[in-house]
Amino acid sequence: MIELCGPMILYGFWRSSATWRARIALGLKGCSYQYRPINLAAGEQDLDHYRAKNPMGQVPLLELTEQDGRTVRIAQSLVIAEYLDERFAGTPLLPSDRVGRAQVRQLAETINSGIQPLANTSVRAFVRENLGGDDNAWCAHWIARGLEAVESMVRATSGRFAFGDAPTLADICIVPQLYHARRFGVDLRRFPTLTAIERACQSLDPFSLTRPEFQIDAPGDQR
Repeated sequence: MIELCGPMILYGFWRSSATWRARIALGLKGCSYQYRPINLAAGEQDLDHYRAKNPMGQVPLLELTEQDGRTVRIAQSLVIAEYLDERFAGTPLLPSDRVGRAQVRQLAETINSGIQPLANTSVRAFVRENLGGDDNAWCAHWIARGLEAVESMVRATSGRFAFGDAPTLADICIVPQLYHARRFGVDLRRFPTLTAIERACQSLDPFSLTRPEFQIDAPGDQR
């Protein structure tokens, strides 16, 4: 395996669920990295120097230098996770069989595409500032609706974790989404399978040690 030239750098925000996914994936693969905070609340994602690295102005962003000197920048949490899975040893993030991989990706994408984007920072701000709506109620509605689907799907695949008895890309998405569900007052008693999976995940360091409140950019009252 070709070694990297220099450290990996993860740009993110402490409370970003997508950034948390990347931290979990890095932990499961046993990768060391440097963390560079991007303060979404202060608009740092829109500064020119960051937009030059990630034109979408989103987090997370993984930056690394290959041995041949190429600087590689990878955005989007699931793309980062799959890159790490192909690049490094450690816990496999996807099952070995084709159907299993599809099922895990389905669970992950239901959260990544069907739930999380409806509750991210920019959408909340638009609902609140441009539409005059209750952004917290908006988020609670769409998160609960999405988790109903995930709870139904995961019943068919779960063991100790979302797919059998080892953590996968699906668990990487589930745990941060449940954290954010609590932020918006979603009653998680409706999702017993998901909360049981969450408890199993939190027994593993890559999940428990990467929690938002443990990040260097977390406000003091969150630590």
